Amino acid sequence: MRKGLVAAIVVVIVAVLIAIYFINVDVTDEGSMPEVNVEGGELPEADVETGSVDVGTETETVEVPTVDVEPAGEADADAEEPANQ
Repeated sequence: MRKGLVAAIVVVIVAVLIAIYFINVDVTDEGSMPEVNVEGGELPEADVETGSVDVGTETETVEVPTVDVEPAGEADADAEEPANQ
C-alpha cells in the first residue's frame, strides 16, 4: 500500500515538474475577448436579515510607560564603572 502511494506521489511530482519547467509557450497573438450584448433580465429577490452594529466614540485614559534609552557606548561605560563611587 505504501509503495503504491509513494509511486503515485512521485508520478504527480514529475508531472508537475514537466508542466512547469519543460514546456515553453510563446504567445504569438494576444487574442481578444468576444463582444457580448446582454439585454433584459432581472435580479433575484432575496429577504436578508442582518445584525446591527453600533459605532461610537469613547474617551479613554491610557497610561503609557516611559522608556530610557542609552546609546551602546554609554551603557558599556556604565557597566565598567565601580558600584561604590
